[in-house]
Amino acid sequence: MGILSRYMRVPRPRRFLYFMSLRTGVEMISLSVVFNKLTGFFGLLAVLTGLRLSPLQLSMYIYSVGVLILVAFLMPHIRKQSPFQCLALAWFYALDTIINTAFTSAFAVTWFLAVSADNANQRIPSGAPGSSMIDDTAGFTSSQHNVSEVNVITSPAAGATTGQEAVAYAIASSAAATASSPSLGHGVGIEESIPSIVVVVFLTLVRVYFIFVVMAFARQALRQYMYTSSPAKLHLHTDGAAETIADNPFAVGSPEGAGWRGKLGRIMVKVGENYWLGGQADEAWAKGLDGRFKTTKTAGGPPGTLERERRARSGTGPPVPPPNMVKT
Repeated sequence: MGILSRYMRVPRPRRFLYFMSLRTGVEMISLSVVFNKLTGFFGLLAVLTGLRLSPLQLSMYIYSVGVLILVAFLMPHIRKQSPFQCLALAWFYALDTIINTAFTSAFAVTWFLAVSADNANQRIPSGAPGSSMIDDTAGFTSSQHNVSEVNVITSPAAGATTGQEAVAYAIASSAAATASSPSLGHGVGIEESIPSIVVVVFLTLVRVYFIFVVMAFARQALRQYMYTSSPAKLHLHTDGAAETIADNPFAVGSPEGAGWRGKLGRIMVKVGENYWLGGQADEAWAKGLDGRFKTTKTAGGPPGTLERERRARSGTGPPVPPPNMVKT
């Protein structure tokens, strides 16, 4: 990220969905992760009912429980805007997106193979991730016959004066004839699979946008921490000056740079340092803080000092009292 950010501008959203603050957006994104990872508990409970899970499925459920605990620990620091925890949440969400995409892709391949196997009247290949569970629970795979319609013909029973015999014959499904063996290409090419692919791609793009939001919030928390803790060391140019690199909040000797958190913080900032610490401080929070500092510095003195100084600079004296207030 550090090399790429020198030649291309990484998106830095200032608002979530253009009308909510970044902090509100990160809180909503974290809640969506919590609800999503709750499936890990139900997956592990399903083992107690005798459901067979593949090693990949079991690892996914255990990973989901770990993510749930970690996100629940980091969420309270969103409102506090703690620099280390916000930065850790940003990196972890990006990593979780990659891992979640890998799990989704693996199981999507198995599902498309299951659809293809159903059309070919065969079993799902045993090497597909989670094939055994899908084969047991899907309800439509490995059927004994794959037909499109069944016709029943009745005829008088042989050697009987009453009664009839029923003869059923099936017309083979055309889909089964076109697919000799289950394949990913055949499963993807089925018309019913297209909506699933569109949904998976759309949700992946949404998560990519969420990554930019969480990273932008972490960057804001880092720079705000440096500005409030040591304004003189953070060269923020709110008037549009050239971009500069702010001091590392996890530097050795700083309050946040001690212990293992300081070491981990320096590693996280080092990867993409130009993004985390570089750039103009044109954010609204920086201008607001800068204005509060200037107001504090210039608002000293007795009441009315600023008004007298303004009149003195403009060359006007104190206001003339009304005629009825002139002493006689």
